[in-house]
Amino acid sequence: MRAVVMRNKKLVVDDVPAPTPRTGEVLVKTLACGICGTDLHALKFAETLAGGARCTGGLFAIDPGRDVVMGHEFCAEVVDYGPGTRKRFKPGTRVCSVPVLSWGASYESIGYSSENPGGFGEMMRLTESKLLEVPDSLPTDLATLTEPMAVGFHAVNKASLERRDIPLVIGCGPVGLAIIAALKLNGAGPIVASDFSPRRRDLAAEMGADIVVDPREKSPYEATVRPPAVIFECVGVPGVLDDIMFNAPRHARIIVAGLCMQRDNIYPLSGIYKELLIHFVLGYSGDEFALALRKIAKGKIPVQSLITATVGLEGVANAFSELGTPGSHAKILVEPWRN
Repeated sequence: MRAVVMRNKKLVVDDVPAPTPRTGEVLVKTLACGICGTDLHALKFAETLAGGARCTGGLFAIDPGRDVVMGHEFCAEVVDYGPGTRKRFKPGTRVCSVPVLSWGASYESIGYSSENPGGFGEMMRLTESKLLEVPDSLPTDLATLTEPMAVGFHAVNKASLERRDIPLVIGCGPVGLAIIAALKLNGAGPIVASDFSPRRRDLAAEMGADIVVDPREKSPYEATVRPPAVIFECVGVPGVLDDIMFNAPRHARIIVAGLCMQRDNIYPLSGIYKELLIHFVLGYSGDEFALALRKIAKGKIPVQSLITATVGLEGVANAFSELGTPGSHAKILVEPWRN
């Protein structure tokens, strides 16, 4: 099959063996797959990602010395079944899934393993029990946004918002935008969002932010009468967490959703004197993933505006370069079968 392969820190289009579904697995055809910020990090910091997984037991067991087909934000079509499956869906059925393969208590990631190709290839293996059927009324491109929206749902759930809490979102890339959407669905507000990019500030307003701030002109911490009680860090760049701690009000809760791949420094006394609570988050639960799909299908989240480009396999390397420039895009989709 044709796929975009991460090889020696570069992306190349090549022919690779088509996957064969194992016990409990389904062979699917990738219809569309989003490029995630984590994919950009994996290309640049593969060794760091692999080392972190080894130290912590994380799922991103990537091997920088072997070919990897990335892509974990996908909508796919059922093609065939492996042994020991119930054949729940007819061939041709569109499905989404959390990007992991599971066998009992064992799990492996899809798209960050040389053994489990992701959505930047024409075909994938998925675990049958984790498949969710995509409603007929939901376009394929919008269904691919289930995974990033689930990330936002999870971060907001972990924040344990109370009725009068004012949330502040620092960074309005895809993660920040997903959090804004989840906050809006939860009835939180006023939602304050901050980003240097005019394009991202516009998207933040479309997703439901009530107050959008250019931090060069105004402090987002002073945008409302009451200070923010919950602050979502969605940038993932060294220095941002320390800056948030310095500016946060007393007793604030900081939810770290940005994926910083480098060592960072903080001034602990900022957190001690203010009694700040810092909570790191990752991924989502199966229930949060399913809820995100339902909300998108019902039109409760204006996700269409997040898709700013679509490319075939030959355009993926350039898409990575463009996404590396903040503000030029929100979400670029890959269609592996596109000519």
